[in-house]
Amino acid sequence: MKTAIWLYLFLFVAFFDLHAQYPILTPFAISIGAAPSFIGLMMGMYSITHLPGNLIAGFGVDRYGSRLFIVFSLMAAGIVLLFQSQVTDPWQLLLLRSISGFVLAFLSPACLALLARLTDDITEQGKLMAGNGLVHTLASVVSPAAGAYLVAKIGFSVAFTLLGWVLVITAICALLFIKDINRKLDQHPANQTAAGPAKKLKEKKPAAQPLPWLVFLLPVGFSCAQGILSFELPLLAKSQESMMTTGLLFSVISIGALITLSMFFLNRYPAFYRTLLGSVCLGLLYFGMAAGVPLPLPVLLLGIGMMKGIILPALSTLLIELSGGAKYGRTFSVLSIAFSVGAFLGPMLAGQLRDYISPYFIAFLGLMLAAAFLPFFKLRPIAPNTPNTHFS
Repeated sequence: MKTAIWLYLFLFVAFFDLHAQYPILTPFAISIGAAPSFIGLMMGMYSITHLPGNLIAGFGVDRYGSRLFIVFSLMAAGIVLLFQSQVTDPWQLLLLRSISGFVLAFLSPACLALLARLTDDITEQGKLMAGNGLVHTLASVVSPAAGAYLVAKIGFSVAFTLLGWVLVITAICALLFIKDINRKLDQHPANQTAAGPAKKLKEKKPAAQPLPWLVFLLPVGFSCAQGILSFELPLLAKSQESMMTTGLLFSVISIGALITLSMFFLNRYPAFYRTLLGSVCLGLLYFGMAAGVPLPLPVLLLGIGMMKGIILPALSTLLIELSGGAKYGRTFSVLSIAFSVGAFLGPMLAGQLRDYISPYFIAFLGLMLAAAFLPFFKLRPIAPNTPNTHFS
């Protein structure tokens, strides 16, 4: 539990720092001469460079543990922000954001794997995943508005410098206080110190099961929708005053997520049904934004945040159940890859197609397509020996 508390603390600081950049990156890129299509490319490259980092983290976390990957990710991201404070050209910003995307790709799989290893009980693991979402959301409630406020008071350069040093200091603290749970890195008997404990552990939990690729369509659709929203909202900012408003809109999303994450009784319901229902409702909310329903924008964003607070912990718990309790690093690495692919597609599609079709309608289609496959997967499980449909 002590490890979980330290991890939550450092995650709060890291997420606060990273979410503070959301409402200010697009105005900063515009201020140095970037066009909207270039901004979509920049956001997409940030996400696509997650992929090699996710792949490395998947095998590295299972083999070497989470601690060093967490420290490296935070430290490198802080250094990149320090360089970003001196950027004067859009292509320089594109390069630095690409590097940032790579180094931050290690953070999520490492943190989720470490949390999952803290206990063997699936219910407790679900609570830890919900706790991760709660910490993430608490940090993101005030950070977008705080980031916009910082820029309004001290400018882009000083704001990025300050945020960079916060990440560097957090990385140093993580190195000192976070410890790996090495006894659960691999459940194979060969890695146990004695045959007795290995046999007991093997009997306690089922063997690792291959995961069907179909289940990862949902995180792709979910992050694609989130990427579209992250691209579209900052474009509302035409001045420092409107940039503050944009920051508050991001905070409204986080408040919505905080509401549902605080409803701990939701964890009693099966993760599959929480994931499915949340995805369908989220898709309908994006359809409402595309159709221009007569509701205030903050109300729709609050609903989007509430669905986000349902989906994220439920999806992590669902993957833990399907994985059979082993290879957490690889499981959450593939989850992060799916998120990265969707986050790449979202801004790219929005930047290129926004003159022809509402980007929010693209988000609706992606979510509904992914959600449509979930019941099929539930009712028609894929046989374990089917080739080319699983990763292991």
